[in-house]
Amino acid sequence: MSDTFSPEKRSWIMSQVRSQNTTPEMLIRSLTHRLGYRYRLHSENLPGKPDLVFPSRRKALFVHGCFWHGHDCSRGARIPKSNSKYWIKKIGRNKERDQENKKLLESLGWSVLVLWECQTNDLDNVKIILEDFLG
Repeated sequence: MSDTFSPEKRSWIMSQVRSQNTTPEMLIRSLTHRLGYRYRLHSENLPGKPDLVFPSRRKALFVHGCFWHGHDCSRGARIPKSNSKYWIKKIGRNKERDQENKKLLESLGWSVLVLWECQTNDLDNVKIILEDFLG
């Protein structure tokens, strides 16, 4: 199936996709702050530039979009009908990179938590997960 948009329109649409300060990330940041935890954002000196970093606790938190990181939920399992080979390869590479970054962080003594976009639909559950992770 071919793309329904012109290449110029598709390019503009894709340029509007953000990798930082996304809605799920902002929800997690707000919740974490309300719980009393303070953090650093997008630490560039750590593998994978975690979304939230708690340096004194040596904990790193990633907030992954279900589609972009290939979650096994209904949204994450969806593959676009157009240019599907490209998307399968891209999302597969994202998943590999996520695993590599997690292993690197753990080898440096960091604990890693991944929260998925779909989990932000139940912030009460996320609160429990965060409190358990951050202690």
